[in-house]
Amino acid sequence: MNTQKSIEQIIAPPAPHMVGDGFRVHNFFPSSRTVGMQRMSPFFLMDYNSKIEFPATNTPRGVGVHPHRGFETVTIAYHGKVAHHDSAGNSGVIGEGDVQWMTAAAGILHKEYHEKEWSKKGGLFQMVQLWVNLPAKFKMSPPKYQGLESEQFGKFIIPNDMGVVEVIAGNFNGVKGAASTFTPIEMYNVRANKGAKIEFSLPQNYNTGFMVIEGSVELNDKVVLQDHFVLFANDGAVIQMKAMENAIVLILSGEPINESIVPYGPFVMNTKEEIMQAYEDLNNGKFGKLED
Repeated sequence: MNTQKSIEQIIAPPAPHMVGDGFRVHNFFPSSRTVGMQRMSPFFLMDYNSKIEFPATNTPRGVGVHPHRGFETVTIAYHGKVAHHDSAGNSGVIGEGDVQWMTAAAGILHKEYHEKEWSKKGGLFQMVQLWVNLPAKFKMSPPKYQGLESEQFGKFIIPNDMGVVEVIAGNFNGVKGAASTFTPIEMYNVRANKGAKIEFSLPQNYNTGFMVIEGSVELNDKVVLQDHFVLFANDGAVIQMKAMENAIVLILSGEPINESIVPYGPFVMNTKEEIMQAYEDLNNGKFGKLED
């Protein structure tokens, strides 16, 4: 019989900081105070851009050209539009409900900024960006890009038409996700109407967290408010969720990568020597070229 996966921590949003001039984020992990580098593996970092109104501008805000190696960036849009360009020749725009999944792997330059036409109007902006670590054997794989529109996600309808579970990656109740991943990952957007009840069963050894994007929910009899992150213990499988009001919850669960991590700046590798090599390769132009 599956036992309940108990709540380890409910984390209020940390003080925000700016990434470039286009993303005002709360960094939930990694953190020396709460969730360490390995605790949510394979997810290494989560920046949450809570709701903010950006005024209209003719100069799109964002983050200029910068490098990455050794992991993937996953950007999930809830409000606003984000454009992407990278040195492998990939580009795309994601809007509300869409996901941009970039595999930096062996090395890439990219830039992210508010989409030009959206910037001219401004408006409500809300995003999540994740860094998903790669195992050592995949860190030097070729870069790739997945621009995933919400229509592509597998969708499980919550009983009694009480909402939908959008399966971004993994498999929920026989519904498969759209994203390809290097390690086992479950990633869902749950859009639940007030009063909806739903049960999740996730492997005991998977590191699991729920990010409450909108509204409030009851998780295993504890009420969790909007903009809070819930870290679950690795002591069971079942999580019960009830929507206290109309709610959106991002579910992250994955098999941990049990390898050493050496992060430095925009790189996540396994050794200090690999970090030094990354900077040498960057300086020698091996990450390609991209105009700012």
